[in-house]
Amino acid sequence: MANAGLNDGPILVTGGSGQLARCLEAAAGEHGVRRIGRPELDFDALDSIVPTLAAIAPRMIINAAAYTAVDKAESEPDAADRANHLGPRLIAEYCAGQNIPLIHISTDYVFDGAKGAPYVETDAPNPTGVYGATKLAGEQAVLAANPQTIVLRTSWVYAAEGKNFVLTMLNAAKKMPKLRVVADQIGNPTNALDLAKAILAIAAIIERDGWKDRYKGIYHATGTGTTSWYGLANAVFALAAHYGVSSPEVDAITTADWPTPARRPSDSRLDVHKLESVFGITLPQWEQSLAVTIQTLLMPQICR
Repeated sequence: MANAGLNDGPILVTGGSGQLARCLEAAAGEHGVRRIGRPELDFDALDSIVPTLAAIAPRMIINAAAYTAVDKAESEPDAADRANHLGPRLIAEYCAGQNIPLIHISTDYVFDGAKGAPYVETDAPNPTGVYGATKLAGEQAVLAANPQTIVLRTSWVYAAEGKNFVLTMLNAAKKMPKLRVVADQIGNPTNALDLAKAILAIAAIIERDGWKDRYKGIYHATGTGTTSWYGLANAVFALAAHYGVSSPEVDAITTADWPTPARRPSDSRLDVHKLESVFGITLPQWEQSLAVTIQTLLMPQICR
């Protein structure tokens, strides 16, 4: 058993300006986490990472930092590799040296989407772009570097703030009466606050019971249920209509109709049974969480 939770340092959350890190801070409440991001922790300055971590002396690290610009990664592979692979490896090496756990966030984009069924953790990855390839390299690096590592693959993450598909759709609806949305890519929409609560629940189990070797490895952690981007967009507008928001006309298009520098997986659904089996954690239905998010975003407009 490791010494997880025996020192008095904070649980450190990287990716401080991101939507997941902010949700982790909100979900932690009075128990608290320390959120850190640029310029204090910058994966473009790899030599500074370990000294920064050592000065904080955390008792656990949740690495929510990443290079997530999927298309831009195709033209900036070195920057993506620093953020998604080399930086996380240094974090994991630090954790190994301090005998502390690391929870590392990864992505469904490590898969090519060709399976035709939800992916389980033991399925062979086959990323189709730089983003997925660098995230896969990061998974492999952190698992190799630190024996107390949990990798959580998630997908289609959104929140009431930040940059995400749900907010993009709501903002686009204000400007355009008609939208075109890809309908032949399917996956699991995941609310960032739900994911944050799941991560903190895992952290609490580790701190309560101590690290167990069976915890190490990859888990899938997404909202329950699946849809397409087109289905998600229509769900957003149907919910927003309850708050007086006019819905645009939404046309279903194919991936070929919307070419991008990076090729997305057509079916990146993730099977989440391992997370439930090992930790007893299941994220809510995506429709339920989306409704809460839309209410959070639009209810204040009714009250003003």
